[in-house]
Amino acid sequence: MEALELQAGWQRMAGEIGDELAAWREAHPRATLREIEATVQGAVERLQARYLTDLVQTSAAVEGERLGEAGQCPACRDGELRPRGRQTRAVLTPRQRHPLRLERSYLVCSACGSGVFPPG
Repeated sequence: MEALELQAGWQRMAGEIGDELAAWREAHPRATLREIEATVQGAVERLQARYLTDLVQTSAAVEGERLGEAGQCPACRDGELRPRGRQTRAVLTPRQRHPLRLERSYLVCSACGSGVFPPG
């Protein structure tokens, strides 16, 4: 995905979230600071998840994996990891409440048969 496509998607989502926040504020004119903060935080986390997902999907590591540069098996250290189909997985990072939806090749070790879903 090219940078302009990424930015257009981010701008679109940011606009949608802005519209949602404006509508929420209209519907909750007496909201407390705590309620407003929680609503804004949830919206920002959704946008953050989109940024992270898009940037991870377009990283050099993903491109290397697509080109077959997967590397050595972390389980047995003997075999080479080879792609076997693609999977989408929800990944929750320590500081992220919304899971990232990542699509990767599912890698299988040529020696021991262990499966790995990059990035690890």
